[in-house]
Amino acid sequence: MQFLYKIPGYILLLFGGFCLSWGGFIIRSFEEATVWQILLLRSVFFMVALMVFLIATYKKNTIKIIKDAGYPAALGGLVMSLSFIAFVVSMSITTVANVVFIISTQTMFLAIFGYFYLKEKVSLISFFSIVLAMGGITIMVGDSLSTGSFFGNIVALAIPINFSILVMIIRKNKNLDMVPAIFYSGIFSIIYGLILSESFVFTSHDILMGFFLGVPQLAFGFICITIGSRTTPSTTIGLLMLTETLFAPVWVWLFLNEIPPLSVLIGGCVIITAIILKSLDKNKVTSQ
Repeated sequence: MQFLYKIPGYILLLFGGFCLSWGGFIIRSFEEATVWQILLLRSVFFMVALMVFLIATYKKNTIKIIKDAGYPAALGGLVMSLSFIAFVVSMSITTVANVVFIISTQTMFLAIFGYFYLKEKVSLISFFSIVLAMGGITIMVGDSLSTGSFFGNIVALAIPINFSILVMIIRKNKNLDMVPAIFYSGIFSIIYGLILSESFVFTSHDILMGFFLGVPQLAFGFICITIGSRTTPSTTIGLLMLTETLFAPVWVWLFLNEIPPLSVLIGGCVIITAIILKSLDKNKVTSQ
């Protein structure tokens, strides 16, 4: 798997965002599995793929690397696993466009958390982009009161918030290896799925969807983004990650005829504008 480290970072980020963009469509494609069964299947296949990657990359040092990461990685994994729950739940009860537009605000939450937790200054451009992004979220969440997807939008907000907390943990522990945190997140997610699933009987179709959701969508996506972010300037990471935001609603529109409300499209455009504005900020204070 070392060949991945030789691929230009921007290509990995684009491909990673493309992989993640299929999450909503795949979740919509399950036949009978409940939310918790979907989480369990996704997590099991994700862990298998991740372990293959870890062993192929680190070989006999795999266990040592995971152990050396220690408590911070376990805490980071716990936080990330909560995002995994929020993703599956929110995708099940609100539109895909709602979820991915809200996820894309993680850059803004990084600036907010960095200000309070790491005492990092927020530039004027960052401040306006944060206000703009929050305005976009307000448009989407406010309209959801009448469409019945309010809870889904609130759950989706947990994804960028938890991701920002994860980054704060990493920033506070500079020597932390990101991969063990991903490993722990898979372990926690499997535990949630085992405890909360009503049964462990799955159709062959749902097992196949679980494979697609856990391996090409989640594992490939996260691995590419993790590696690609190491060599890509922070000013372009947010823009490249818009691949997920832009493509995810397209897949469900093309294949499932899911058309989001006008308010979601307006709020999403406001959020994307905020991200582009934030990418123009030369005084970067956050990193992914």
